[in-house]
Amino acid sequence: MSFFQDPPRLGNQYDDDALLRSYLDRSLPQEMKAGLEDEFRELGELSGGYFYEFQLRDRLNEPELTQWNAWGHRVDHIEVSPLWKEAEALTAKRGLVAVAYEQKHGDRSRLHQFALNYLIQPSLDIYSCPLAMTDGAARTLLSLDNPELVARALPHLTSRDPATFWTSGQWMTERTGGSDVGLTQTVARQGPEGWRLYGTKWFTSATTAQMALTLARPEGNGAGGKGLALFFVETRGADGRMNGIQINRLKDKLGTRKVPTAELTLDGALAVPVAGLTDGIRNMASMLNVTRTWNAVASTWMMRRALALARDFAKRRVQFGAPLSEKPLHVDTLAGLEAEFHGGFLLAFRAAELLGKMEARTATEEELLLQRLVTPLAKLTTGRQTVHVTSEVVESFGGAGYVEDTGVPRLLADAQVLSIWEGTTNVLSLDTLRAMAKAGSLEALYADAERRLATAKDAGLRPSVAAAQDALEKARVWVTKAMENPAAVEAGARRFALTLGRTYELALLVEHAQWCLEHGHGPRAMAAARRLTRNGVDLIADMDLDDAKLLASP
Repeated sequence: MSFFQDPPRLGNQYDDDALLRSYLDRSLPQEMKAGLEDEFRELGELSGGYFYEFQLRDRLNEPELTQWNAWGHRVDHIEVSPLWKEAEALTAKRGLVAVAYEQKHGDRSRLHQFALNYLIQPSLDIYSCPLAMTDGAARTLLSLDNPELVARALPHLTSRDPATFWTSGQWMTERTGGSDVGLTQTVARQGPEGWRLYGTKWFTSATTAQMALTLARPEGNGAGGKGLALFFVETRGADGRMNGIQINRLKDKLGTRKVPTAELTLDGALAVPVAGLTDGIRNMASMLNVTRTWNAVASTWMMRRALALARDFAKRRVQFGAPLSEKPLHVDTLAGLEAEFHGGFLLAFRAAELLGKMEARTATEEELLLQRLVTPLAKLTTGRQTVHVTSEVVESFGGAGYVEDTGVPRLLADAQVLSIWEGTTNVLSLDTLRAMAKAGSLEALYADAERRLATAKDAGLRPSVAAAQDALEKARVWVTKAMENPAAVEAGARRFALTLGRTYELALLVEHAQWCLEHGHGPRAMAAARRLTRNGVDLIADMDLDDAKLLASP
């Protein structure tokens, strides 16, 4: 009789996630968690069942662009996949954006929101991309206090009715540069009807959105970021036609294939300044706080999904006389990945906690300083972790992990963008240095890490505490010395930022592990802390700038 390998299967993604459940037990008031548990369990069931199966069936459906209709009219219509259409309705009904703005749970509303998305998004083929930008747009309009635009857009961006729900784009990247948005060439010209935009946007990920926030340079303004303004654009007019926008083509990407990423020409798009006619980059700050937090949490749900599939497959795949789940080397490999996931999860949700407190105006001065530093650290650290974890998971499936219709390669292809979106690892490393320039940010991180490490009582956590303290001290010494040489600071920024991020993860994990031991959640988190320690948190190497230049030369 021929052998056929069973594919991996998923159960309820809430019930099966011990880390999420223990974190929510610790972070939410008991009454609040009890009131939300049915909702979490329902989404967990949908994520591991209906939507996961839908995702596998929908694999080959990608966005299609129709530029012209049969009668020669330019329509620029993008048809998204069936899964994405259902995801849009689910988003509105379940409040995947709305709960952050309804504020039913005060400064814990962000935890509620991100827990919902963490559960369902792994099965929605990166529908989180437009949602992150929608959330970022809503927060930006509120933060910049433009009453007319808030009244116009916010009810749509936070709607629970699929018929009135809007998504938003974030159109920043041009041919001249991705990270260096100060090179933006799009021009804004004022005419009788208002401001109109002219230029090309090279990457626009939410091209099917009803609106977008974008940068343009009002005529007469100087060069650089200071001369840019932030504009609100509705993508279609009242007649349903495109608002001076032409979709040139959809991008052919490595991953995120369901996301309709396009190149656009703005040819007189009617637009409204959001907050004056300068300082557009500075006015994006609240948007980046939100989208980078989404990116960090997305990295954790990608790791979680990859590991859930790998663990189930290991029980089903028999090699050399036993399931992979009984092979010590395989178990050891997955354990190392699980520790990375634990650390990344706690760091991403720490960023979400701080975002929620900042928005609800309950954050202390120290927490405000901490938020500015933790957000880029969470994004860059988890972005690197998810690429590593998903790559190892693909390998753990052997040849099946390299075959597209198993769904496994999609994990790695989609994960790779998470170290690129919202700032690459290097860009975010430099942003970490800028955050430190605000007096007290680094001290706040050190103080918070030390407080968490001080909670450890179990002897099994002592090596992790010592490793974290040693790494923090080494980072402190390095940055103090490096400040004497600006080139050395920039050259080492990546290693420094990743050391801070990973060490802060370890401090958070030590604290969580101790809490789990004391509150009936067992030693799993402690094992993760010990393993993350062995994986290494100190990435500061004794390499000088001359060595770096020599190694980077042809």
